[in-house]
Amino acid sequence: MDIPIYQVDAFAGRVFAGNPAAVCPLEDWLAEDTMQAIAEENNLPETAFIVANGEDFDIRWFTPQVEIDLAGHPTLATAHIIFTELEPGREAVRFHTKIGDTLDVVLEDGKLMMDFPARPPGPRDFGDVAGALGAEPVEILAARDGFAVFETQAQVAALVPDMARLVELDVLGTICTAPGDDCDFVSRFFAPGAGIPEDPVTGSAHCTSIPYWAGRLGKKKMFARQISKRGGEIQCEYLGERVRIGGEAATFMRGTIDL
Repeated sequence: MDIPIYQVDAFAGRVFAGNPAAVCPLEDWLAEDTMQAIAEENNLPETAFIVANGEDFDIRWFTPQVEIDLAGHPTLATAHIIFTELEPGREAVRFHTKIGDTLDVVLEDGKLMMDFPARPPGPRDFGDVAGALGAEPVEILAARDGFAVFETQAQVAALVPDMARLVELDVLGTICTAPGDDCDFVSRFFAPGAGIPEDPVTGSAHCTSIPYWAGRLGKKKMFARQISKRGGEIQCEYLGERVRIGGEAATFMRGTIDL
């Protein structure tokens, strides 16, 4: 069996930046353990698999260790591949997820804009956050992911978390965020329990970051940076129950998996 595979750098306008994702278009779903093995073999933050569903697509995402319920950068990468490789000239696509969410992606002014559910954070004790991060946040909240707020961008940039202690936290991953020096807010994202010690750019984390910062800044449209080593730029918009998350993407590789 030959399976097409593409590698895309998401949330960046060039290769070697943003967050790499693999995209595998399928005719029918593979066994879950096969998709998980492909994601582990790819050893990228996430691998997306899609199957056509009429004019739409069903989509699933796997880290090297687990299947996850929502992922931003591989969704952006997948839309990029549909628009540039599978159906050139197309500028809008709808994805259906395993848990029932519907995700729309449209091409606007050269940016891929994704419509995702908002996941605002709220108070929740999920473990020794300060101990795991090696620094004391000024606010600790959580949704799917932990949400640790710091006073400055420099504090977030300087974090050197204890990965073993992060795994013990009762969340999928941990978002660390602060006001930005040259943008509305910055973040970093750590999910060692899912096989991603630090994710370069995390679209789904902004389902939580956007509602928080929209409320704090009193703004619906914002510009954010994820300040990992590779870095990424994220266009943000708060729509109440939904958020819009956008950026650019660049194709790095085209190939075939031989199973």
